[in-house]
Amino acid sequence: MSNTDHVFDPEALNEEALEFARAPERDLEISLRPQSFREFVGQARVQDNLGVALQAARARNEPLDHVLLSGPPGLGKTSLARILAKELNTQLHATSGPALERPRDLVGILTQLKRCDVLFIDEVHRVPAPVEEFLYTAMEDFTVEVTLDQGPHARILPLALQPFTLIGATTREGLLTAPFRGRFGIAERLDPYPVSDLEQIVRRSAAILSVKIDGHAARLIAERSRGTPRIANRFLRRVRDLAQVLQAETVDERLANEALQRMGVDENGLEELDRRILRVLVSNAPAPVGIKTIAAAVGEAEDTIEEVFEPHLLRSGFLQKTARGRVVTAEGCTAVGIDAKSVPGASGTLFSGL
Repeated sequence: MSNTDHVFDPEALNEEALEFARAPERDLEISLRPQSFREFVGQARVQDNLGVALQAARARNEPLDHVLLSGPPGLGKTSLARILAKELNTQLHATSGPALERPRDLVGILTQLKRCDVLFIDEVHRVPAPVEEFLYTAMEDFTVEVTLDQGPHARILPLALQPFTLIGATTREGLLTAPFRGRFGIAERLDPYPVSDLEQIVRRSAAILSVKIDGHAARLIAERSRGTPRIANRFLRRVRDLAQVLQAETVDERLANEALQRMGVDENGLEELDRRILRVLVSNAPAPVGIKTIAAAVGEAEDTIEEVFEPHLLRSGFLQKTARGRVVTAEGCTAVGIDAKSVPGASGTLFSGL
């Protein structure tokens, strides 16, 4: 079959072909992550600030100050933590906020840390309050107090820790308490990537996956990736699957577009759940709709809607947030194929009248 004749053959999509295409998925996810600042594309300000702090810490032979990385999911917070640990030539110890249910869950990790090691806590905003308070002295004084026994005769055993660096990643910085947030000496926020940076990421990932891709296809994937490298890499892997099944030597714009259409991704980068959210707002216009109502209507968790789907809809000007709830804009109506003139209240965008 030629590269230009992308006629889909259902019989070609057998289980064996798809299994072969997706077998190394987990290993590929790791291999696509940048291993150094040189490989990390985008976030120039964040990279520059971290590079300065890193260079200064190494010159003083001290551990890097505690780092808080915030921003939407999939922008590279975990990758930056791994890069920092590698640049420090130390070991990375990774865990997550929900996994630390009690202070004792953290004692074993902290006591194993060597000088200048990196402790990475993903979803740090979900660390329970008792564990968070337990971290205060560990972060400031590099000591922890372990309670032995129980009741009135309980003893407290102070343990000294090796100086270490705590790197916390969060998608909800506002949920961190002020005392906890204040103990991070370095706080950086990652922003969504411009299309030009995402295009570079797609090209780099394609080279790692041994996928030949032309410039138009890379651009198309980048434009529909919602400013997020993780989504761009996910789209690229699915495009690769279709190219392999269709035996296409090069991924061109037509093949990339077909693969994205099969995933339900339209020209605005919207997926089916995005469109369902907008349709809920359209059906209730001009009345604002609360997040609980939206979550119940589309069958998705409130946190997922707020953290994953809503930011792109807001940045694209498809919905507005008000004190009473969410309302759809004229552009949001158009995005789901509805004439804005027929929707009460959908007459402007987020920035109309400015």
